[in-house]
Amino acid sequence: MRIAIFGDIHANLEALEAVLEDARAQGTTDYVCMGDIVGYNADPAACLEIVKEMNCPVIKGNHDEDASGEHSLESMNPVAAAALEWTRAQLSEEQRQWLRRLRMVRQVADFTIVHATLDQPANWNYVTNRFDAMSNFSYQFTQLCFHGHTHVPRVYVKSDKVHEVPAESIAIEPNSKYFINVGSVGQPRDGDWRACYAIYDIDHNLVVFRRVEYDIKKTQEKILAAGLPEMLAERLADGR
Repeated sequence: MRIAIFGDIHANLEALEAVLEDARAQGTTDYVCMGDIVGYNADPAACLEIVKEMNCPVIKGNHDEDASGEHSLESMNPVAAAALEWTRAQLSEEQRQWLRRLRMVRQVADFTIVHATLDQPANWNYVTNRFDAMSNFSYQFTQLCFHGHTHVPRVYVKSDKVHEVPAESIAIEPNSKYFINVGSVGQPRDGDWRACYAIYDIDHNLVVFRRVEYDIKKTQEKILAAGLPEMLAERLADGR
């Protein structure tokens, strides 16, 4: 079984289509979505419908929650708030209800998925170093847990202590636990503009990260045509 694990799509249709095409070419048999399907970019409804029709395990991200709610966005970053207000207007009530029903934590096969952290999933805390990861391991009851939220691929390993290893090709060792950020499809923030996702090969105990080029110019043009903040188009090229 080879599972494509992808998330933080953020309404980037071109990146999502490129990732799914690459995943098929890599012989994946199953798919898992890590949330934040919407927000920031210009195709929230189209991306949501693709993920919905895949009928794969999906968890809720913070942008999914904000886009499907009616609460005030005043406390948010103004750029993110503007994109979410626009996104709310693009989604049907049926689509918003589908987002509301998503769970925050799920177990799939032999691993767990959460958008942010297992200790307080609804608080949308960020894991940016091994000290942040330590808290999560206390609540992790499967060997592997995949997450997203920071848009930066990272791998934290707990053996005798917690340490970080490069997010490349990870051989799963039997006496260790892993907390793995699969990066972002639609808005990478690690300096690499290409879409990022991971493939978990259960039969070979291997997690491999993939970077995929997509038509970034088309995505940027859509952002500007929609009247979304210009910096959302600019940041894509910088991988920030």
